[in-house]
Amino acid sequence: MSHAAAAPATSPNPPPREQWTGQVGFILSAIGSAVGLGNIWRFPGVAYENGGGAFLIPYLVALLTAGIPILFLDYAIGHRFRGAAPTALRRLGGPRARWLESLGWFQVTIAFVIGLYYTAVIAWALSYFVFSFDLRWGDDPAAFFTGDYLHVGDPGFSLEFVPAVLFPLALVWIVTIVVLGAGVAKGLQRVNVVFLPLLVVAFLVLVVRALFLEGAPVGLDALFTPNWAALGDPNVWIAAYSQIFFSLSIAFGIMITYASYRRRRANLTGPGLVVAFANSSFEILAGIGVFATLGFFAVQQGVGIDDLEGLTGVGLSFITFPAIVSQMPGGPLFGCLFFGSLTMAGFTSLVSVLQVVSAAVQEKFGLSRRAAALGVGGVSAILSILLFSTTTGLLALDVTDQWANNIGIVASAVLMTILIIWVLRRGPELRYHLNAVSTFQVGRIWIFLVGVLGPIVLAYMLIQRIITLILEGYGGMPGWYLLLFGWGTIAFAVVAAIVLSVMAWRRSPDDFSAWPPFPPARDDAEAAKEGAR
Repeated sequence: MSHAAAAPATSPNPPPREQWTGQVGFILSAIGSAVGLGNIWRFPGVAYENGGGAFLIPYLVALLTAGIPILFLDYAIGHRFRGAAPTALRRLGGPRARWLESLGWFQVTIAFVIGLYYTAVIAWALSYFVFSFDLRWGDDPAAFFTGDYLHVGDPGFSLEFVPAVLFPLALVWIVTIVVLGAGVAKGLQRVNVVFLPLLVVAFLVLVVRALFLEGAPVGLDALFTPNWAALGDPNVWIAAYSQIFFSLSIAFGIMITYASYRRRRANLTGPGLVVAFANSSFEILAGIGVFATLGFFAVQQGVGIDDLEGLTGVGLSFITFPAIVSQMPGGPLFGCLFFGSLTMAGFTSLVSVLQVVSAAVQEKFGLSRRAAALGVGGVSAILSILLFSTTTGLLALDVTDQWANNIGIVASAVLMTILIIWVLRRGPELRYHLNAVSTFQVGRIWIFLVGVLGPIVLAYMLIQRIITLILEGYGGMPGWYLLLFGWGTIAFAVVAAIVLSVMAWRRSPDDFSAWPPFPPARDDAEAAKEGAR
């Protein structure tokens, strides 16, 4: 429950804030958000290309020094200030820095954009789940995916819809709107309580099957054989920080929003450690399954793992894996498990991304939960169908994803850490809050990791990516197309953030008192161990 003062006369009785039913529900939902498409199709390839087994060292360092600290930062902001990203950041900024709300809206807008194209990938996975029964992609999965299935055209904007994408995409949006409208406990939590165990079981079956394939040891040797020389390459360390950052769902509103639904006396850091290590465990499991399967494929082709193409992303999932499934014993079952897992992992992440948008709109404009879900979901569904169910959908998706993730989310993280720790000096308060409610205490090193190490690494990633995109472009696509769907995405997020932040609130978020008080009374400080130990 929010410890808020009386609301303005226009709404004397604000509705009580939704809550998770308990700690287990929150943990499963947070893991469901973190475990997504990137765990399955990004981590194995990134690890392989950056030192194999040796990559696990910078990966673990990145998890401990950036991933978990920034995850704790999100938790502290959302739980202490009891709102979606714009509400929580405005309250954190206080009377002198209410402009911080605009950063929250920037995060919301990026989440909105990601939701538009993320849904399309889930629709593809759902289609391929059905295709697995009769191996419909035939002998040439690449031609089937880009030609027969997506009908990929030239860069541009087309209204030539692809029915095979349109119908599953519409279905995904209908289910998503229903889940968002059902609320936190009956919608998001229930989906994760059902889907996450199913995902783990399905993927474990898939991994066990993969381990018994001919050539599986070849793939595992390729993945885990350490290249110790790679540890001297700064780009390998940047790749590790990048992987951790993108896989934990941090710094763009999700965990701020999720933490705001926890009870006021709720452990934050302990569950945070569970979420972080569960996410990394699933990534390693995915690496084992994927590379055992790639080892089988390489042996069947009579080539080395180095000679295979499509080891990450869309190519791995929708071209390489179908080719493998066609050659392996029991291929249809393996295909169903893989694409079923991909669908479930994507969907649990999707609803968390869209909850960021729905919750922010609900709070800003005083809407009911169902009205916000229907409004956000309806607008998103229309735009998603117009942009990503046409012959130009794949190209638009690829470019938008590149800019939204590598520019939008990273810029959001850099701004948030610098503004909160250095400009507003709220690090000690947030650290106190974590320690006041949690079993695992964080020391002063946490502020250093969030305020110094994190911004330095992330700023380097951001600058490096911007320079590369400006000088080299992306994917050989025309400059005007990158300007429209790439830089245009960032411009849209900035403009939307400014416009939404200056619009009037239906119910003022400023009549609010954070709990526990800071600075604390002496007995309160002793109860919270003052956070120093």
